[in-house]
Amino acid sequence: MSLNLVAPVMALVLWTLIMLLWMFAVRMPAMSKAGVDMAAPEARGGRGVDLDRILPAPSNWPAHNYVHLMEQPTLFYAAMLSLVLLGQGTYVNLTLAWTYVALRALHSIWQATVNTIPIRSTLFLLSSLILIALAINGLVAALKL
Repeated sequence: MSLNLVAPVMALVLWTLIMLLWMFAVRMPAMSKAGVDMAAPEARGGRGVDLDRILPAPSNWPAHNYVHLMEQPTLFYAAMLSLVLLGQGTYVNLTLAWTYVALRALHSIWQATVNTIPIRSTLFLLSSLILIALAINGLVAALKL
């Protein structure tokens, strides 16, 4: 029986979009308060990272996390697509996938609010280990074909 491995993928996509909204909800008021004029000539060609020097650190944390959700989770998406194509919708892979999504969501919440490195890096390490397990499962299944 193949279980639905697409659900955790879509959950992480949705979570990423929630972080995008959180980023805007925090950064826009902070930019206004800091007097940042996005229409000013000096703002042309600016990037979000330029705001790190202007805004208070906590105003940038959701944006930093949004960027992180564009990085390692791309490997998660590739691994999950591979597992789906290989018919590896097992309970183990489904549990690993949901655990990865939960850890990434916890990582996001921690980084966007408290942002202490020891907890954040532990959550990142745990999610990375889960991703490694998913990748190994995919490779083993692919080599059996």
